[in-house]
Amino acid sequence: MVLTTDSTIGVVGLGNLGRPLALNLIDKGWRLAANDSRLDRVNELKATGTVIGSDMDSADVLCFVVPDERAIWAVLNTGLLEAMNGRAIVVHSTILPERARELADAVETAGGRFAAAPVSGGPERARIGDLSLIAGADAATSAFLAPLFDAMSREVFSVASPAAACAVKLANQLVMFSALASLHEAMSLTQSYGVDDTDLLQFVESATGDTWVGRHWGFFDDVAHDYDRAGTPEQLRPWSKDLWEVLGAAREAQVSAPVAGILSQTLPAIVDAHARRVERGLSNAGEGGHA
Repeated sequence: MVLTTDSTIGVVGLGNLGRPLALNLIDKGWRLAANDSRLDRVNELKATGTVIGSDMDSADVLCFVVPDERAIWAVLNTGLLEAMNGRAIVVHSTILPERARELADAVETAGGRFAAAPVSGGPERARIGDLSLIAGADAATSAFLAPLFDAMSREVFSVASPAAACAVKLANQLVMFSALASLHEAMSLTQSYGVDDTDLLQFVESATGDTWVGRHWGFFDDVAHDYDRAGTPEQLRPWSKDLWEVLGAAREAQVSAPVAGILSQTLPAIVDAHARRVERGLSNAGEGGHA
């Protein structure tokens, strides 16, 4: 089988990232089935007239954009695992490397293909197919999924296994959240000397402290607002869940991760509190002029 836009792609999870990812595939002519625990999200996509339904039995590829592996198992255990028949399972979610290994073993034993394909870039880039994607799968599965991955991303990076792809994504999250925590701490310092946050961000962007987080200041405020509107529990938000998963992966690999340990205890409250101050107009940031 060759994967084309005539194939059916099942997207499971239509939240902050899954919905724009699905809309991008619709725009590019892919045939979609869509599924979410919230029926209103499914019905919104069905209203486009291009989604065939929410039944994943018809999908040639299932793309999971859900909070964790428990949500993946919940769908697979509805009978899909017993009816793989060469179907491909793609996990875009940020999960532990060992959980990816377990999923891959189960899917491949059942006669399916498996890839971990974590993405980074946020909803806006997902909407236009400009995500960064790290694909972990065997060569045949990577080649099979290449047309789909190309539709989602600006560039596909490949590693040899699903576990390795998950480790790379967690490493990216650790670096990014380290920068986010540092900027919040830096702003506390400069605010005490009367410096506007926008002035700090403009200087840092031109200096050696330049980071993606600084150039897109306000990004996490927007994401937090989306999660607030959706009622996403704070422990399932990336700046909490992903840092705990970094610690879990480090423990499984028997490596030390003291930075992740500190961030997991401090950053979640900082991010959510800052987003709510911005929403109330109480932030010293020039409303994220770099967002």
